[in-house]
Amino acid sequence: MTPFVRETGRAVVLPVDNVDTDQIIPARFLRKPRGGDAGYGDYLLHDLRRDADGAPKPDFPLNAPGPAPLVLVAGDNFGCGSSREGAVYALVDAGIRVVVSTRIADIFRNNAVRNGLVPVELSAADHAALTDVLAREPDAAVTVDLEQGVLTAGALRLPVALDAGSRRRLLCGLDDIGETEARLAEIDQAERRYTVRRPWTAVSGGR
Repeated sequence: MTPFVRETGRAVVLPVDNVDTDQIIPARFLRKPRGGDAGYGDYLLHDLRRDADGAPKPDFPLNAPGPAPLVLVAGDNFGCGSSREGAVYALVDAGIRVVVSTRIADIFRNNAVRNGLVPVELSAADHAALTDVLAREPDAAVTVDLEQGVLTAGALRLPVALDAGSRRRLLCGLDDIGETEARLAEIDQAERRYTVRRPWTAVSGGR
């Protein structure tokens, strides 16, 4: 998993509340392999981005010309609904590394951290200030500095607050396997202490 320390890029505002995981990636696409250069990125928000014939809607924010956005500034309660890790895959495969909302669903947030997507929750006032800047300056560069805990857009500086465990995993690029490998010494020590207290649980070398 790619570490996230400090990155700068374009931001796109999706002013829609309660975007659930089925909207982020419809279930019918989860049967497809997550292969190729695009992965699940082509299916991101598919039914919102495209019309009934499958053509991109020209007025949909993510269909605007330009490089892939680094930051998606979403409405309230983003990622609600069922636990669907494919929703995070779709965002990451589309090049998005940061999702900003006033509220991010708990399960989605956990899946995001496990896959290198930074979930940023802002107060309603800070979220409004950010969307106002981006409305006035759609091409404004947005920098997310996870090490310093700051998001900047023009002269605007906003706090990026994450729990210590999530912040460490994102900074170090640790997925579940990497997190386990980083703690192998602790795991080994815990196993040794356990078998000292309960010697009958030790695995016999002769079996």
